[in-house]
Amino acid sequence: MDRVSPAHLDEILSLQLAVAWAGDAAGEPARLGWWKSDLVDGEGGGDLFTRLVPRTAKWASLILVREAARLVDSAAREQSGLAERAFTLFHFGFGMDEQLADRLVFHRQQQHEPAHVFGDGFFVGEAWSKPAFEALLAPFGVPKVEATPGGRLVLAPKARGIELARLLAAALLPLAAKYPSPYVEAGG
Repeated sequence: MDRVSPAHLDEILSLQLAVAWAGDAAGEPARLGWWKSDLVDGEGGGDLFTRLVPRTAKWASLILVREAARLVDSAAREQSGLAERAFTLFHFGFGMDEQLADRLVFHRQQQHEPAHVFGDGFFVGEAWSKPAFEALLAPFGVPKVEATPGGRLVLAPKARGIELARLLAAALLPLAAKYPSPYVEAGG
C-alpha cells in the first residue's frame, strides 16, 4: 500500500467520522440509528469523556464512534461472506486502515481541534440535520450501484484512496433505515 497524503487521510477520516456520527442511534434528535451508540453528544458519551479525559475528550468520542461504525461494517461484511474481499468506507485494507488509525492518534496526541483539522464542513456534534448530511454526500456524485445480498456494490473497480472514499460515501444515498453497506470488490 502506498503512503497516502495527510490531507487525503484527513478527508477520508472526515467522511468516516461524519458517517459514524450520523449513524448513531441515540441522541436528541435521533439520527440514522445504524448502530446503537451515543458517543459524541454532550448529553451522552461526550459528557463522560469530558470528565474522564478532558484534554482529549473530543478525539476519544470520535475514535469510539468510528469504531462502532467499523464494527457494524465488519459484521455486515462477515455476514454477507465478503469479509476481506470487499473495501468499504470503514475498511480499505490493512495498509490504508493503519494509516488512518495512525493519523487519528497523531491528531489526538497533538490535541488538534477536530473542526480545525477537518474544516468548515465538519459538523459532527452540531445540531443533527438529515438534509445537511445528504448535502454533505451529494457533491460526490451518483455512483453506479448494484443491490446485492452483501449491500450496495459500487461499480468502480479502479477507484482508490480518496476517490474510493467519496464514491462509497455517495453510495449511502438514498439513506436507508438500515446501514446500506456500500462496498467495492477488493482487487477488482
